[in-house]
Amino acid sequence: MDGDALYSIGDLARRTGLTVKAIRFYSDCGIVPPADRSPAGHRRYGIDAVARLDLVRTLRDLGVDLPTIRRVLDREVSLPEAAAAHAAALSVQIRTLRLRRAVLTAVAERGSTPEEMSLMHKLAKLSEDERHRLIRDFLDSALGDLDTGPGFTGIMRSMTPELPDNPTAEQVEAWVELAELSQDPDFRALMRRTVEQYAAERLPGGSPALRRDTVSIIPEQVGPALAAGVDPASPEADPIVAAVTTRCADLVGRPDDVDLRRRLLTRLETAGDPRRDRYFRLLAVINGWPAPERLAPVSDWFVRALRVRLPESTPDTPASR
Repeated sequence: MDGDALYSIGDLARRTGLTVKAIRFYSDCGIVPPADRSPAGHRRYGIDAVARLDLVRTLRDLGVDLPTIRRVLDREVSLPEAAAAHAAALSVQIRTLRLRRAVLTAVAERGSTPEEMSLMHKLAKLSEDERHRLIRDFLDSALGDLDTGPGFTGIMRSMTPELPDNPTAEQVEAWVELAELSQDPDFRALMRRTVEQYAAERLPGGSPALRRDTVSIIPEQVGPALAAGVDPASPEADPIVAAVTTRCADLVGRPDDVDLRRRLLTRLETAGDPRRDRYFRLLAVINGWPAPERLAPVSDWFVRALRVRLPESTPDTPASR
């Protein structure tokens, strides 16, 4: 059957691989109208019906709705225009599915209550402006009325999540958890203490080097002891603790005394809170940054070693005021 030959529904079914029922349905919808009818009233189709049915099947496989397909075939809208519109609609559906998946995954893993699930779902559906307002409120609670100089601008930028326009499922899940964490009053208080410590060190006579360089000093000195299984409370840990505190004292230009060691302990205990570490790990996922180095093992070892070497606090000690 070539040229001007006409095809029966059965012929079209064999050439296109579609069922007779499907072709009849498309014909009834006006998508593939018959070119003629036989004397017995059976529908007959022209050669263009094969091409139309091939296009219909492709577009249906891609999820395009029948009204749009008909408009494309009738040249009311171009194929590129229809494809762009459908791609945009799919992007919205994909984002919605990712949000649902993030919430359901979190609920399944945490054994969440209905109230917690409701909160996570609400956080997942926030618009970009709503997300920014939520994080701005969190950062304001941490920075608040403190110094807003260049250093604080950098802190705010380093703590701000920016969910991309087309996030991965992992980024959506990280956003939901980070948003939930940012609303925890205890966590907000923790971050406030962290920033207050930073602000205090920037005052005249403060010790910014204590903050900046401790992170590199401790792994360098403690790492080998931790790997060797040295007990932080044992005498073998004495020279390791002394090496760190002496280096810190040299950096800030003050004696290696009880006061310096208490300040160092306070900073490490605040910085070592697992929620703080979790926030920055989630932040790295959301922003596509490299995962921060895990310092908890060496920091925990040194905190324990330092704590057992300090005298108990009394009402007259700086640590208790």
